Amino acid sequence: MDKDLPTRTRATREVWLAAAYDVFVSDGIEAVKIMSLAKKLNLTRTGFYWHFTDLADLHDAVIDIWQSRNTGIILDRCAAPAQSLCGALFNLIDCWVDADLFDAPLDLAIRNWARSDERLQHLVDTTDQNRLLAVTKVFEHFGVKGEAAHYRALTVILTQTGYYSMHISEPRWKRAVAGCHYVEVFAGEKPSSSEITAFLKRHRSTLSGSDP
Repeated sequence: MDKDLPTRTRATREVWLAAAYDVFVSDGIEAVKIMSLAKKLNLTRTGFYWHFTDLADLHDAVIDIWQSRNTGIILDRCAAPAQSLCGALFNLIDCWVDADLFDAPLDLAIRNWARSDERLQHLVDTTDQNRLLAVTKVFEHFGVKGEAAHYRALTVILTQTGYYSMHISEPRWKRAVAGCHYVEVFAGEKPSSSEITAFLKRHRSTLSGSDP
């Protein structure tokens, strides 16, 4: 027992969960197994049960990360203060440009998992409705009503989902520039030069090296 204590100290819940996340995103939920995670971490599987009841408990923790990291940020961005519809959409599109805000690989992995898990699919469906409702309210707040608000919001959501479901990869700066065009399409009006400048500036400032 005493011999195992240092290992348990190092093997925090976060360590196990981070390893599970990495395997899940790269290889799918079928690859997330207690023994394989223990081998990956060079730990004993006994230590796993200090932090999780069973494998299902670990799975639920991965789902919680998805809800917090992805759905939470969308709801927060939709509720953020904005002076115009374009400004509000730029707040949201930050998520599509900045991988630190929205975890697209995680979202895709969850959706793939849900295809074979009825309970999770129900949660994904409910979550998608909550995301859509939040984006719809952005349009409604700035005077777009009824079906127009619904379908514009749906276009926003499906455009982003299409990017990662089709595994489209492009430099962050290119995605930011594209975001300016998407805002104009979604809003039905051209964003102001100051809004475009502010949006591009906050993404340029996070890039390493010289400005594009």
